[in-house]
Amino acid sequence: MGYAHDYAAAIMQRGRVPMPPVDFVPNWSDGPRKAKYYPGVDSLPLPAADYPADASLDRAFGFADGAPGAGEFDLTSLSGMLLDSYGLTGRRLGVQANTDLSALPFYPLANWSRGSASGGGLYPVSVYWVSGPNGPVTPGVHYYSTRHHTMQRLLTGDVSGEVREALGGYANETFTDQYLVLGIKYWQNSFKYNSFSFHAVSMDLGAAVQTWRMWAGARGLSVEPAMWFDEARLQKLLGVDGDEEGVFAVVPLKWAQGRASSPTGPVPGDVSVRHRDIERSRAVFTFDALLKMQAATSEHAPERPAPGALAPAAAPPVNPDLPLAPLPAARPMPGDVRTVLRRRRSSFGRFDASRPVTAEQLAACLAAAGTGSRLGGDTGTGPGAGTGDGVRLAKLYAFVNHVDGLEPGAYEYDPDARELRLVKAGRPGEFLQRNYFLSNYNLEQAGAVLVPTVRTSAVLDAVGDRGYRLVNATIGAVAQSVYTACSALELGCGVALGFDNVSYIEELGLDATGEAPLLIMMIGNERPAPADFRYEIA
Repeated sequence: MGYAHDYAAAIMQRGRVPMPPVDFVPNWSDGPRKAKYYPGVDSLPLPAADYPADASLDRAFGFADGAPGAGEFDLTSLSGMLLDSYGLTGRRLGVQANTDLSALPFYPLANWSRGSASGGGLYPVSVYWVSGPNGPVTPGVHYYSTRHHTMQRLLTGDVSGEVREALGGYANETFTDQYLVLGIKYWQNSFKYNSFSFHAVSMDLGAAVQTWRMWAGARGLSVEPAMWFDEARLQKLLGVDGDEEGVFAVVPLKWAQGRASSPTGPVPGDVSVRHRDIERSRAVFTFDALLKMQAATSEHAPERPAPGALAPAAAPPVNPDLPLAPLPAARPMPGDVRTVLRRRRSSFGRFDASRPVTAEQLAACLAAAGTGSRLGGDTGTGPGAGTGDGVRLAKLYAFVNHVDGLEPGAYEYDPDARELRLVKAGRPGEFLQRNYFLSNYNLEQAGAVLVPTVRTSAVLDAVGDRGYRLVNATIGAVAQSVYTACSALELGCGVALGFDNVSYIEELGLDATGEAPLLIMMIGNERPAPADFRYEIA
């Protein structure tokens, strides 16, 4: 067994056995920027993005008819997808229960909203665009500057062949010379979360990719990540230190025909981005667990899992002997993807139990969560990227507090039949709050708390330590799906990692199946007339 097994065990136990360094305190005044900074580079402003009238959320989730994957990206659609996922689209100035409330009124510390969720609101994912001759701009490597919504040119010249070579056989199955490469600069997260940061940032990756999948799916486009490739080769191309920034995914883009008829060959191996990110922090620390996880999950990165490899790690089926709790048909998802993503936010203590969630709303949130449980229908390792299994890795449980027509209790969700089965009867509010570490939510006031689980050890046994990235990316995709569904249904939503994982294993009886509860997602109606500052009309 590799180091990822040890790290996964420590994550499960951290509510009872703190992970080192136990005495670490973030130096907020010396924190990093929330994006990389490349001084002196040229910038390419991205065009305003139009949006088709039929870009509905039901189509994004695959609940409505459409032709997924049939369309082709162009510069306008790329611009829109990046802006609506990771671009800055508004300010958060609402009065709520989170611990950062005192900083919100100060513009230098402004908390900007984005379409994708992120642990701690830190957004450590770096998006690079590697464009070949088929693209709309001079070939090269660009960095997406979220603050300016521009592409910053880091290298001029066609290096798309390097990406294709790094992808191996996946390049033959996804014929293109346009790629989005997703890196994660660890210090943007570890300055706050130290050893725990690898766990959080790999979920951030899944949240970002799932936003792209929904956005693209609503337009008849396709976004599927490759997660097994020659990571060291791409780190060299991007000019990043492997201990400081991991390359977690590559997304090939089916592109509208440009100037060249086909991708060109590989480039000399010594080509690399020469520009360097300038760090704001005067003191940058490394953490042993983080370094070990980067090393363990990148060591065999080019070795794509064989077809069928993930089958033994699939989510266990529901227990047919448990009492059945039928759900009504899922409530349709109103609105278009852009509007819903820009409305997404965390509730932070604003839940109101006096207005229960409807069973139709709960059914819709559970169905939406199921669309992220495969991270692209093939767990990001399917045709071209690994297994082709279509394996569902995540299973969902629901702690029901206040849902019309459902008795309080803990349930497991059957995504095929779209129904619940009762695991444990009784009001779960006291259990939920007792096992939550922070003070920014009253979990008993939520209508329901959804819990995704993955058989982490089974995934690692099946595909090696790099499977840890896949596990957490899947969980991040589930969380983003639920956030987006709640925004469409005008429900509040909050996602948290600060809970006692072992207690959830005991409460749900997961020892026998090896399932690891990795996240809790609270949904419910919020108190009316929230105290929000209307920055857009100030």
